[in-house]
Amino acid sequence: MSKEQLLFCPLGGSGEIGGNMNLYSYGKEDNQKWIIVDMGVSFADDSIPGVDLIMPDAGFIIDKKEDLLGIVLTHAHEDHIGAVSHLWPHLKCKIYATPFTAALILEKFKEKKIDISSYLEVVALNSKIKLGDFEIDFVTLTHSILEPNGLSIKTPLGTVLHTGDWKIDPNPLIGSQIDEQKLKSIGKNGVSAMICDSTNIFSPGRAGSESDVRDSLLRIMEIKTNRILVTSFASNVARMESIFYCAKKLGRNICLVGRSMQRIYKAAKKCGYLQGLIEPLEPRDAKKVTKNKIIYLATGSQGEPMGAMNRIVNGIHPDVNLESGDCVIFSSKIIPGNEKKLYHLQNLIVKNKMEIISEENAFVHVSGHPNRDDLKDMYKWVKPQCIIPVHGEHRHMAEHVSFAKEMQVPKTLLIENGDIIKILPGNKPEIIDKAPSGKVYLDGNLGVDSDSKSIKERRNISINGYLEITLIVSNNGKVKKPVISFKGIPENGENKNFIFDMEDQIFSICKTFSLQSKNQEKNLIETIKQNCRKIVKDRTGKKPFTNINIARI
Repeated sequence: MSKEQLLFCPLGGSGEIGGNMNLYSYGKEDNQKWIIVDMGVSFADDSIPGVDLIMPDAGFIIDKKEDLLGIVLTHAHEDHIGAVSHLWPHLKCKIYATPFTAALILEKFKEKKIDISSYLEVVALNSKIKLGDFEIDFVTLTHSILEPNGLSIKTPLGTVLHTGDWKIDPNPLIGSQIDEQKLKSIGKNGVSAMICDSTNIFSPGRAGSESDVRDSLLRIMEIKTNRILVTSFASNVARMESIFYCAKKLGRNICLVGRSMQRIYKAAKKCGYLQGLIEPLEPRDAKKVTKNKIIYLATGSQGEPMGAMNRIVNGIHPDVNLESGDCVIFSSKIIPGNEKKLYHLQNLIVKNKMEIISEENAFVHVSGHPNRDDLKDMYKWVKPQCIIPVHGEHRHMAEHVSFAKEMQVPKTLLIENGDIIKILPGNKPEIIDKAPSGKVYLDGNLGVDSDSKSIKERRNISINGYLEITLIVSNNGKVKKPVISFKGIPENGENKNFIFDMEDQIFSICKTFSLQSKNQEKNLIETIKQNCRKIVKDRTGKKPFTNINIARI
């Protein structure tokens, strides 16, 4: 009989920032039971037009759904829960989450008109669940969102600590401090491997505390005499509470702007957080308040085209208007890849003679991930036999391996998405196989492969434009004047006649084909396409996506 084994397989989040999805399995080789830890998304950039969300390809675990015990969620950031409502219909298993995360999951499924209530299990903070041979202990950590949890995953062969996202915040303002004693207790009982966050491995010192950010924000705001607009990640409820705190201290009203800001505020209130605060004003009421008596807290801190900040700064928000002399505070960091659109937004703010305060010129933000000194403390408490870095690009994870060796951790393992790692039994974790992995793009409401026809065509159109030619042929084989239309092809006074050149070319080609014969249609279409694209290429430098229609009348 084959021996029991504990396996780990990341399908997303290892070798990249975002899209976190991790699998664990336990059992004999012919009878493995699986759990999923987190199911997140990453966000598309301009290179994939028409696509907003990118998800891990879950085909490997979908094929094993009969042996799937459940989805366990560490916390409610989109890069950890954003794919759940899209992928769950293919799995239809139990979902386990602490109250705040569960509240947001419910909202996501409501938007898709799916009743998830009978599948969603709300887990009390710092409690345990048992899924088959997995005994999972939720460990309270600190991060930039409510209720972040590490998972102590205990099996008959040994224990793995899956940290999720975390840092050490001595005064997180909202929620509990990191459960140092529980981590020490887990470490004392033995941890075979720690699957650990690598995001800030290049940052020395400590990540910093939300309490210090609050004090700094208050000092900045108390000398401002005009409107103040703060933009931050909506999910950072401690930061949200700090803005409420500052508003009350300064005798100002507060107004929340942006759908996700409203959604997070309501979910936090529902779970018993954000109590005893001043009531926020609706945007339509806030615009009646004098400018020295209002603070706005808005989404769109990354310059997102549809975010509240972009609409406000461009003067198209129906209820929020900024003027010269107002102060805009970016209480967030720039996520790599967002620099171009964010700097464009900030330049527009400066052009309109408003003041900008950001982490570049003031202390207005702390990260939610562990710096090197935070990692040192975690290693000291847990004393893992092996470190397996995740949640980072390859450069982060390679540096994390080097750091762990410096810290005298006995074993390390560098992995990437799709690696199947045997954690136990054995002298050390090792990669034993490769699972199919990749990305699924959410294209409209449908999940498509990264090399799908729709993505390729749209990318081509976005670069080269679109050309459509309709050839009208009568019953006797006579060709009428073709109907030519195009989009996204450049034209000016020098090349405006290229349509007439195409018409001449089309008539010339048609003379070489028998238009009464439908057997020749395919070759006719291909010949017209090649020749017309060549004309456009010669005149404009573009090779448009071309569609040829033949209409017989």
